[in-house]
Amino acid sequence: MAPDTDTAALLERVAKHRDRMLEDLARYVGLETPSDDRPLLEAGLARIDAWLRERLGEPASVRFTDGGEYGDVRVYEYPGEGPAPVLVLAHYDTVWPKGTLVDWPFGVDGDRVTGPGVFDMKAGLVQAVWALRVLAEAGLPRPPVRLVLNGDEEIGSPVSRPVIEAAAEGAGAALVFEASAGGALKTARKGVGIFRVDVTGVEAHAGLDPTRGVSAVEELARLVLQLHALTDLDAGTTVNVGVVEGGTRTNVTAGSATGHLDVRVRSQAEADRIDAALAALAPADPRVAVTVTGEWNRPVMERSEGTARLFGLARGLAEKIGLDLAECEVGGASDGNFVAALGVPVLDGFGAVGDGAHARGEHISLRGMTERTALAAALLHALTVTR
Repeated sequence: MAPDTDTAALLERVAKHRDRMLEDLARYVGLETPSDDRPLLEAGLARIDAWLRERLGEPASVRFTDGGEYGDVRVYEYPGEGPAPVLVLAHYDTVWPKGTLVDWPFGVDGDRVTGPGVFDMKAGLVQAVWALRVLAEAGLPRPPVRLVLNGDEEIGSPVSRPVIEAAAEGAGAALVFEASAGGALKTARKGVGIFRVDVTGVEAHAGLDPTRGVSAVEELARLVLQLHALTDLDAGTTVNVGVVEGGTRTNVTAGSATGHLDVRVRSQAEADRIDAALAALAPADPRVAVTVTGEWNRPVMERSEGTARLFGLARGLAEKIGLDLAECEVGGASDGNFVAALGVPVLDGFGAVGDGAHARGEHISLRGMTERTALAAALLHALTVTR
């Protein structure tokens, strides 16, 4: 049962700001922020920081973490009612390289809005900011908000992960403004492991002395079959050796070979099973050495009881504006995985309604942007009321 929060009234307020939101989104998409371009990330974050202060006023505090070769991380604290803050996650980096805007500029065609990064996830940050702005204008209370902006999410959050985990301390809930999945919120995400298998064989002349050498490529081929056999679709586990390389010449028995694998799991139990299988990998020929390196890039985001309650609250608020809010599990990971692993209830996919992440057809719904902004505002207000 949703609390007595007037989502419809908030939607009316948001709708009045639609054009300003669209202008903000156009400017934001116009800032190219590829994950691997440090100068553009710096320039983009500076512009975003100025925009945040313009729309929300001065934060109580800002914590800065140098991203090194990647994008910097900033954590903004906005005061509110109650001791437990709501953590808001939004990355500002995109997969699109410098120059993409030249032949693919921001565009609006009726309800359809396009542009590099508009769906993943620039519209999400615009929605989060305007949800806070509308609550302030309406004089409605909300919990303290801790907003994390990071510029390395698309490459695995190597710098921002510890910052995000520290920011999650004491949080009562987390909202991740990543793009939705067909309009559905993401209440569970798979854990992701990135591993590498290196095989060292014995080189020899393949034609003159075929029995002297031991092919690392042949051994890797056997191991690839073993690894792919670990896939268990019923358990939600996939193992994919997506890149293989090895050998030097066709007439040389390959002395080395490497396989790069992506692993996705739905539960910690499956992660443990995969770890055990990787540790047990062994060659058929004792003259060959096998080494496994890599790690779990993101832990499993399981649907906890807290997340289920948080989704139920959001669903009830959405019904007040005629939205049948759905939830889903997805195979992709986000920064929400880090937070969920710490026991904080997480609603992910609170950002744009649209499609085409990481593709040239990336787009969002303008109507969806206003509806999701109102829903975010209603949920933040309700989290104050229900505490």
